[in-house]
Amino acid sequence: MLGKRVLTAVIGIPVAVYIINFGAWLFAATITLLALVAWHEFSQMMQTKKINVQYGFGFVGVILIQGCVWLGNGQEVAAVILLIVLLAMSKAVISHSSYDMSGAAFTVLGTLYISLPFSHLLLLRFTEQNGYIATALGPLSTGAAYLWLAFLGTWASDTFAYFVGSSFGRRKLCPAISPGKTYEGAAGGLIGSIAGVAAIGTLIGLPLFHSLFIGLLVGIAAPLGDLAESALKRFTGVKDSGNILPGHGGVLDRFDAIMFSVPVVYYYVRVFFVA
Repeated sequence: MLGKRVLTAVIGIPVAVYIINFGAWLFAATITLLALVAWHEFSQMMQTKKINVQYGFGFVGVILIQGCVWLGNGQEVAAVILLIVLLAMSKAVISHSSYDMSGAAFTVLGTLYISLPFSHLLLLRFTEQNGYIATALGPLSTGAAYLWLAFLGTWASDTFAYFVGSSFGRRKLCPAISPGKTYEGAAGGLIGSIAGVAAIGTLIGLPLFHSLFIGLLVGIAAPLGDLAESALKRFTGVKDSGNILPGHGGVLDRFDAIMFSVPVVYYYVRVFFVA
């Protein structure tokens, strides 16, 4: 298992670096594809509970929301969300014998749970598209720099939480949802996130106060995203959301924390740096 995780990381990290720094259509297409895989995983998880989500509604909804966000059409995003809600509810009326309100509710939940957080990866990456930040490693697109804050802060949180929890974890944080997580691990993850974001913030010239505060927010949001997906897996009785990433599980398993941390960083950036 460890060998598969390392191999996936060795291949995946350089690819991720290239796609994030390249941006443009390649990044948008990659995020949309990942969101669609995540929706497929969500649908498969619901099948284990005999919950009949409308696969086509969610599939189209994910594509439309990513497309609207990429093109900068905020009002159209609201229209797509409304369309998904109305279609799911109407389906529950028209096909009431085979499709009930639980199916409608989980269709809407899954579509929004996946499409909105993934769309914020696009929003953050394409922040100030023509702007560049001078770093110790050369100029970096402003949006890419902010996205790396979220990514590396989340990864640092996950890494520190794992090693601190494995070494010193005693008190269970949320045993009903994720028995392996401890308060000690959560504290280690918070410290790791703050340290990781501060390091990247120094590299891109971010004021220390903002780096520390963003690190704090990421350190809170990332484990919440992890626990939210753990609650979903506990509800459906599956160990992993999928197996597309050897050693890491599915897209939801790998991006659960990112789905919570990226929106936090995006809105912080919008409020304090891109007024």
